[in-house]
Amino acid sequence: MRTVDKNQLKDKLLEFLQLVELEGEEILVTDGNKPVVKISQYESSPSTPELFKNMRGKVKYFEDLTTPTTEEWQEV
Repeated sequence: MRTVDKNQLKDKLLEFLQLVELEGEEILVTDGNKPVVKISQYESSPSTPELFKNMRGKVKYFEDLTTPTTEEWQEV
């Protein structure tokens, strides 16, 4: 990860954005020694069906959660 002061970023913003876009480099922008912003490539989030595809068919759904089930609890 490259660290850049905000004044440097202001002068060479397009150059740094191209570095992020083309090479995947992350840039940490600082104000003095204080980190302010991290610039990285945009990553799209998976859709809900993609995210939960492995759970399909494995979840039990009950109409009324207060209704007793036939399953008994084991005593410990």
